[in-house]
This record gives sequence, structure tokens and C-alpha cells, in this order.
Amino acid sequence: MKRTVLSVLAGLALLAGGAAHAQAQNSIKFGLCYDLSKAYTFVTPQIVQAAKDYATLLNAKGGIEGHPIEILVQDHGNEPQRGIECYEKLKREGVMMFDYLSTPVSRAVLPRHMQDGNVMLQSFVGRGDAVDGDVFKWIFPIGPTYWGQMANDVAYIKSQHKGNLKGVKVGFIYPDYAFGQEPIPVLKTLAAKEGFDLQLFPNPMPGRDQAAVWTQIRRFNPDWVISWNLSAMHVVAAKEMKRNGIPMEKLIVVNWLNEVDINNIGAAEAKGLKRGTNVVGGKDHPLMQQIIKEVYGAGKGAGDAKNLDDIYYNTGLAMYSSMFEGVRQAIKKGGWPLTPAKIKDGLESLRNFDANGFIAPVTVTAKDHGGGGKTRIDMWDGSKWVPQSDWTAAYTDVVDQVVKEQSAEFVKSGK
Repeated sequence: MKRTVLSVLAGLALLAGGAAHAQAQNSIKFGLCYDLSKAYTFVTPQIVQAAKDYATLLNAKGGIEGHPIEILVQDHGNEPQRGIECYEKLKREGVMMFDYLSTPVSRAVLPRHMQDGNVMLQSFVGRGDAVDGDVFKWIFPIGPTYWGQMANDVAYIKSQHKGNLKGVKVGFIYPDYAFGQEPIPVLKTLAAKEGFDLQLFPNPMPGRDQAAVWTQIRRFNPDWVISWNLSAMHVVAAKEMKRNGIPMEKLIVVNWLNEVDINNIGAAEAKGLKRGTNVVGGKDHPLMQQIIKEVYGAGKGAGDAKNLDDIYYNTGLAMYSSMFEGVRQAIKKGGWPLTPAKIKDGLESLRNFDANGFIAPVTVTAKDHGGGGKTRIDMWDGSKWVPQSDWTAAYTDVVDQVVKEQSAEFVKSGK
């Protein structure tokens, strides 16, 4: 009798193991190799949470075309070598789609993606020339790149000077590593084209001491300051601006500034600050309302519900709306099982896609992996963000020129 029971239990275990294996073989795996411990912890938890929550919502409805979604997350600490290790590990586990949310790590891992033919999501970060699908066949910077955002910032400044930038003084402060350096080629090209006086102000990492650089900016006496800071760097910059008598109204920051940063600066102190905005914030979108009701209402949220008030959570939903829809198109067009080539084809099928209303519509093609992503300028009025411009993609000819120059250099040098 004992042997019979043990035999039955063993059989059940084998069946359960077989079912789990079948489920794993049937699932769609997304690899999130993120900095969860060092420089980017101000944003990565919210984006991981959004990706998991959206996957939970879709899985409750049958997944993507009947296939469950798996979100695999691993820390790379913003270290390129650890990013490479994460890629290799998850690749062995059957992942074909990866995201790194770090410009230095994305750049380091990119050659392996190109060699292996695995898909890299690079929304809102990474190298701007990756929109060139002819060269970067497996890299998808869906939405606005740093280059596009910078071009749009300059276009906004031009609109504030009656269409004439000659003699206008623009300072650019940035952390002196890959993220901060990324938009400089476009900025220099636009300065030469429009005739504005550009000065670059690199600041050493980790950016907690900006006293010297803001003294230099004060001496330059700019009409505008464009800041490519991150997290606590924004708070330090705001204090230094005040100390140096530079009005907050002169400042335009990169998209990586959120409600936490505003609170740390002080809602009143931040009044007049402007942000290049990629993603619509707030909880009013239908997808947000669904997640609040069906995921958090059922006690299945992947993190603290307070993060749903953070624009970085919306950013995660925008990013994974694009990836999940691309995979859905891949299965509809190419069937199961998925392959990187099918996923690539699916992403290149996105037409006028607004990521569930979180971004301006994009159209992704084999030649254009960015989709013509648009941004807008928002201003903090002391209590809320107020749009100052329409969604726009400015200087597309200039951006395209720099894209072609840089992608051609990549082809030649591999860097």
C-alpha cells in the first residue's frame, strides 16, 4: 500500500513538473536587466512594478494571444559587465526580448544583440542613432530618443524668442558619462544651424557637488539652461540655481524628473521649472483605471500603490504597452512559437500606436525603429504640470542627419 501511494505521489509530481515545463515552454519571457541597487533606483522599481502589473492584468485575460507573460528581473547595478552577464544568463533561459534602462549598459550589450539577433527595447534611453533600423536591426528605441527630446527643447526655446535664436545663450549641464553626453551631437549641430551661443558644463558623477559648475553657469549668464540631471541631482541643481540668482523659469530639464523630485525641491521653489515630457502622467487613463480596479483591487499589485501616482509608473506602462503589442502582432502574423525575427516583424508593424494613450502616436517600420516619437514641454506651476507646447518632433532633418552620421560610424568602427 505504501509503495502504491508513493508511486501515485511520484506520478503526480511528474505530471506537475511536466505541466510547469509546458507552461514555461508556452510562456512569453521578457528580460529586465535593470539597475536596482545604484544610480537608477529612483526609477527602476516603478517601471518593474508597471511591467509586472500590466502582465498580471493581461495574464488574467489569457495573456498575449493565449500565452502567459513572464517578467524576469535581474540587477546590473548600472555596470556594463554585469549587464552583459545578465543578458547571457537570461538568454540561456529562453529570453529573446531584453531591456536595460541604462545608456552605458545598453551601449555595452548592444553588439551582442546585433550578433545574436535578439531584440533590445531601448525606449527613452540609449543611443539615438539606434532608430536607424537598416543598421540597428534588433534595437528598438520606440518613442522619443534623447536626440529628439533635445531638438524639441531647442525648438521650444526658439518659439520663446520669436523664431530667432541668434545670440541667445544656452547652457547645457550634464553628468559627464554616457547618459549626459548622448544629446551633445544634436545640440552642437543645432547651435551651428541656429546661431545660438552654446556652452557645455560637464559635472563629475555622482553629481552631489555642483557648486563649481553653477558658478561657471552664473558667469556665462545664460538665457536658458538645459539640464540632463537625474534624481537627487535635480534637487542639488535647484538649490545651486537659487544660490546663484538664476531664475527657475530659465530651466528645462530632461524627462527624468518626477513628483518625488518636485517634493524634494519644494513645490513652491520649483515653480516655473520646465520638463521635456515623453509620457502623460496621472491616473485618468483607462489602462490605469483597469489596473487600479482589477490588479490592486484584487490584492495582486507588484508594489506599493502610491507608485501609481508617479510618472515613472506610467513610463513603464508606455514601454511595455509597446512591447506587448509588438509581440501580439508577431504571434498574429507569424504564429507560435515566437522567434526574434517574428518579434522584430511584429514591432515593425506598429502603426499610429500611442501605447494605450501614454505617448504621442508612433509608427515603427523596418527603417525607423523609433517611430517619429514626439515630446512636449510641461511647466510646473506650483501645484501641477501644465503643457506649454503641443506634442511635436522638431528639426527632424537635423536629427536624421546626425543619426545617419553616427550609425555610419557604428558600421565602420563597431562603436
